Amino acid sequence: MENKTKIAVFASGNGSNFQAIADAIQQGWLDAEIMLVVTDRPGAYVLERAKKIDTASFAFTPSDFDSKQSYEEMLKGKLQHLGVEWIVLAGFMRLIGPVLLDAYENRIVNIHPSVLPAFPGKDAIGQTMAARAETAGVTVHFVDAGMDTGNIIAQQSFQVNGGDRETVENEIHAIEHRMYPATLQLLFKETIS
Repeated sequence: MENKTKIAVFASGNGSNFQAIADAIQQGWLDAEIMLVVTDRPGAYVLERAKKIDTASFAFTPSDFDSKQSYEEMLKGKLQHLGVEWIVLAGFMRLIGPVLLDAYENRIVNIHPSVLPAFPGKDAIGQTMAARAETAGVTVHFVDAGMDTGNIIAQQSFQVNGGDRETVENEIHAIEHRMYPATLQLLFKETIS
């Protein structure tokens, strides 16, 4: 389909949300093209996933740079060279700084494993379990300078019902893998029309 939105997927780990996005594109219900997978962890499994489907990837080590600004300038150059229109965070464990926020204003999206504003930051599932919360869930939101504080785009929750961490985690992943590609498709369609 023409009018495919050019995206970069940023991930730090396993890359299951990257895989869900790639699968949705391949199945024809997400009108996007993954131009680049970016990771801040050179050993991250997301690189293997990208390689298996012949998607370009780039790994960097933040400590090799003088500052966040310098590595974000480098990333911005790569993204702009590839014509990337949106940055999609999929388990990227770093805050995005002013360089990318300014270059991609209102075009950086994140998925978070809680119903924000509850349980922002790292290990949201662990936070949910520790709080003995009655509900858990997933939020897709725009990225701003804060930690999981951007405007909410979509949310879905479910009852924990005393489930253990593995059960809750599995349900969250199932929701993420359906919800993220569907939400991205709606966002991209709005932008094109």
